Amino acid sequence: MHVRIALLQLLAEDSPEHQKVKGAEACRQARAAGADIALFPEMWNTGYWIPGDREGLAKWAVYADDPWVQDFGVLAGELNMAIGITYLEKLGTKVRNAITLFDRKGRECLRYAKVHTCDFDAESVLTAGEEFPVCTLALEEGTVQAGCMICFDREFPESARILMLKGAELILAPNACPMEINRLSALRTRAYENMLAVATCNYPLGQPDCNGHSTVFDGVAWLRDAPGVRDMCILEAPEEEGIYCVDLDMDQLRMYRSAEVMGCKYRHPDVYGLLSMH
Repeated sequence: MHVRIALLQLLAEDSPEHQKVKGAEACRQARAAGADIALFPEMWNTGYWIPGDREGLAKWAVYADDPWVQDFGVLAGELNMAIGITYLEKLGTKVRNAITLFDRKGRECLRYAKVHTCDFDAESVLTAGEEFPVCTLALEEGTVQAGCMICFDREFPESARILMLKGAELILAPNACPMEINRLSALRTRAYENMLAVATCNYPLGQPDCNGHSTVFDGVAWLRDAPGVRDMCILEAPEEEGIYCVDLDMDQLRMYRSAEVMGCKYRHPDVYGLLSMH
């Protein structure tokens, strides 16, 4: 089973309405390129702009059942392609940094709010998520166990570890920051230590404080019938705006996970008590 992932490394427009139009067209282009999953960068409805006051937050945030979000579900069904759409989410009196993942039938199969919000910066006005859900994502060739991290979540090993323990094979990771050797290394490490794929979609150069370099790490560090180790990075986009696609070999990943030693196989959770106390 192969899964073609499209990373929509797009520059933001000047309004949520224009974001929606541009995003929908990018999804259509991704499907025309054979994509099974299209992923947006972080908080697409605002272009990762966060108002600092309650009035601004209330104006820009949308409920998960708002047409701005749900129309991407309709589009997913129309295109027969899963779509991970990101947005500033209104939830009662709370505002969160969220993603909704629609499957190829247009059904919502996962909604995730960023757990590790950047409270040292503009995200201090947001409410953090409280869990790392995993879903069975139905695609044309079969299903994939999928979860999400958002940007700063990658800096905490617990994020990907919990997703792996819940059965995730693929982590979709919207992003909005400069991608450099250390952040890219963190993504590589999350894939390596958990034997899973991590697909990250960033904004391109030209978006404030962003520089492209969206990536997919497939989680397979070596193959039994091949000498040496292999580069798990199967895609690193350039800085420029574009739709970047890559094929993820799920059969290879599943065979690797069944035979190799990382992930949960040799853990000793009985001595990790300190992790749950702090």
